[in-house]
Formats: sequence, structure tokens, C-alpha cells
Amino acid sequence: KDLPAFFGRPGPPRDLSRHDCLIFAEIVEAPHLPVEEILAQASHYAGAGADVIDLGCLPDTDFPHLEDAVSALQAQGYKVSVDSAEMEELSRAGRAGADYILSLSEETLHVADEVDSVPVLIPAKPGDLESLTRAIDAMMAAGKPFMADPILDPIHFGFTESLVRYRDLRQRYPGVDILMGVGNLTELTAADTTGITALLMGVVSELRIGAVLVVRVSPHCRRAVHEADLARRIMFAAREENSLPVGIDDGLMGLHDRRPTPYSADEITEFASLVQDPSFRIQVSEQGLHVFNRDGHHIGDEPFALFPELGVEADGPHAFYLGVELGRAHIAHRLGKVYTQDEELDWGCSAEPGPTATGEGEGTVPSHTLAMAAERRAAKKRAATKRQQQGAGGSKSGATEKAKKKAKRKTRGKKK
Repeated sequence: KDLPAFFGRPGPPRDLSRHDCLIFAEIVEAPHLPVEEILAQASHYAGAGADVIDLGCLPDTDFPHLEDAVSALQAQGYKVSVDSAEMEELSRAGRAGADYILSLSEETLHVADEVDSVPVLIPAKPGDLESLTRAIDAMMAAGKPFMADPILDPIHFGFTESLVRYRDLRQRYPGVDILMGVGNLTELTAADTTGITALLMGVVSELRIGAVLVVRVSPHCRRAVHEADLARRIMFAAREENSLPVGIDDGLMGLHDRRPTPYSADEITEFASLVQDPSFRIQVSEQGLHVFNRDGHHIGDEPFALFPELGVEADGPHAFYLGVELGRAHIAHRLGKVYTQDEELDWGCSAEPGPTATGEGEGTVPSHTLAMAAERRAAKKRAATKRQQQGAGGSKSGATEKAKKKAKRKTRGKKK
């Protein structure tokens, strides 16, 4: 049911190895962190897909180990940017060898003359696109590399107009490198970040924006870098194929699935009628949760209502297992997600891959399930052995008795 309609085979996996957008991942409050902690966060962000580690500075806060942090990061092979409103800190960052400095306006372009770092240019005043274009023209006339960021504003504080500024900047400068900071939307909107990120990365793809700055401050943005990484790849693939960003990868669909119930209630009922062993199967249809084995088929939408029908009150491990699985199935039914027995629900890139009880990696069947299956196999083996022994013993006794009767017949024949 999940396979393509015509040939019953999955199509080739889509190529998500390519993208054309850099991810700057900001380490917030870097001045308060020791170099070791900065390196640890950098490792996490790089593993999530970040291309540049951004050191976020703080107003009126000294950063005495700025140079050490830049050097340590670059020694580990990271590209480094430094984000500060203080020009002295940006100058220090440039002299320390930072790859990028954020941000300069037309009023502070002199810093770009002092260092080799690539500056990110912003408007001198919020919403002042003309001041940004003057800074761009000055850098282009000097023949120096730069990025431009018109600044994405939060919703109800200029969001729509700020999007228009990105469009206008691209139209005016088709070849200029543009950076978009997405934190004003992901951080300042109480909504799941996967959808916000997907939409923004669609804009990034359409406008050929070459970099995004991702921030992870609020706990609800904990997967922001992972989401941006996957979104840039999905949007790149869709654009290259001249297609909609649908059916390429489902990693951004954390809460709902496009096809949550592959089988109908009638189909599951047909499956249930064929089961001839006592092991419970659990499936989900639009009608609810289905639990069945050879002894019956139960349908409901609440695990608590189904449990008394299963007859496992005296079997603690089995009851625990069924409780876990029915809980997952219930969540899947409520949210419209695919449920597969003995597998974690797929939350896409919204969640860290969960550890399994076996310690054998993601997707491994939980150990309690394996233990129960092993116990069932052992019980079947013991029963089979017992039957064989009983059968062998019965055959041997029967053969002996037949031999005795045959001997008696022979003896009676000789007497006659």
C-alpha cells in the first residue's frame, strides 16, 4: 500500500547530497562559555549540518578569550564568524582570522579595510534598504567580497515588508551573496519550527540566497539546525527538478504523515482472520486501534478500553509491552501518523534518534520484545522436544508390546 501504484516497487531515493546555501549556526552568549564548551557546541552544530560556527557576542560584556575561541575553532577545521554590535570586537575577530564578521553598515565599512574577514552588510537603520545598497556599491567598487542581509523582521513588526526587501535586493543585484537570519521568525513565533523553516528555506531557494543564520535559544528551536539542513536539501532538489517540494523526503513532517493509515479496517479484519497463533498484532486504521490474535479481533480508540479484552493481567512483561505499543498506536491515530508495531514513531528531523533498549542502534526492536519472542521460541522448542520424546517413547513401547505378542503367537504355534 505504501509502494508506487504501478509496479509495486519503491522509486529510487532522491539525491539530498547537494545544496547551495550555507548554514551559520550561532553559539549564543559565547563570552560566557569557556573554549572547551564552545568547541563542544561547535561539534554538535557541525554534526547537525552547520557550515560556519558563529560566535554570538553580548552587549556590554567582555569577551577576553575571543581570539582563543576563534583559533581553537579553526584548529578543529571550522569556518568561523563573529557576530557583534561592537566594532572593536569585530576588528579583533578579523585580526584573529575569523572568516566572517557580522555585521557592518555603510557607517562602519572602515572595519572591512582593516581585516580580511568577509563582512555581512546590513542597513544602517531598520528597513533602510537604500543605505544597504550604498554599502553594497562601496564594497563592489572596492572589489571586496561580502554578503548582504536586509534583515528579516518578526511577524507584525515588519515581516512581510522585510520579505519584499529580500526580493527587491535580489532583483537589483542578481549576483550578490545574500544572507538571511531566520531567528526572528523561528525564535519569536510560538509554532513548530519545521514548517517555519521549510517555508523560509523555500524563499531562500527561490531568491538564491546563499546563507542563513540559525539561532537556537528557545527550547522549541532545539532542532533548528537539523531542520535547516534538511530543508535546504529538499528545496534544492525540488528546484533542480522543477517540481514541488513534495515526495522528496518526509523528514520535515514531524507531527502528521501524508498517508497515515496504509490499510483500511476491512483489510485489517481480513488479516486478523488469517492469524493462527496467540501473539498479538497491533495496527491502526481510520476507525481506530486494532489488536488481534487467533483468539479475537478488538477495535477501539483508547488503550484503556482495549486492555481488559486482552487477558494479559497476570503477565506483567506482556502487559507492559502491549501498553507501550498501544500508547504509540494511540498517539499515531490521534495525530495522523504511521504506526508500525515494534518501531518508534517517526518524528522526522524534529527529534533526536532515540536509544533502543538493546543498544544496537536506531530502529532495533526493543529488548523486551526480543526477550518475549525468545521465550516463545524456547517454549515452542521445549514443547516440540517433549512431543518428540513422548512420541518416541510411545513408539518404543508399542514396538515392544508388538514383539511380545508376536513371540507368544510363535510359541503357541510350536506347541501345536
